[in-house]
Amino acid sequence: MDKLLTREGTFSDIETIVKFQKEMALETEEKTLLESSIKLGVTEVMRDKQKGTYLIGEYEGDVIGSLLLTYEWSDWRNAWFWWIQSVYVKPDYRRQGVYKAMHFYAAEEARRQGDVRGIRLYVYKDNAVAQGVYAGLRMRPTHYDMYEID
Repeated sequence: MDKLLTREGTFSDIETIVKFQKEMALETEEKTLLESSIKLGVTEVMRDKQKGTYLIGEYEGDVIGSLLLTYEWSDWRNAWFWWIQSVYVKPDYRRQGVYKAMHFYAAEEARRQGDVRGIRLYVYKDNAVAQGVYAGLRMRPTHYDMYEID
């Protein structure tokens, strides 16, 4: 995809990101999310960069993918870890390097900033396709399991 552009998300991307998040939740976890809640959450990220940054994959003016970067401070390492979350690529554009381009954009920006120790993500346990993509980009499972109260 020669004309693939990766960039930071803007307020004009909110509606598309909301749509992607609804589709991703339904596809990966069979969850139906409330659009109004997603929109408030996405808008809040756009308003407050401390909450995160969206990256956008764009092809010939069409937004075809997005992900969210959030930030975690590590006192052990005196540095940041960036978390990749909410990854979505339109079905017709999968397996064409869209996620890879966004991933490399994030990694290059992390290196440029100089105070980022690593990039992490979590993936749904049954999503073997996504796990294969991440492994192909030299990410590996950690020795941690995730717990939560929701």
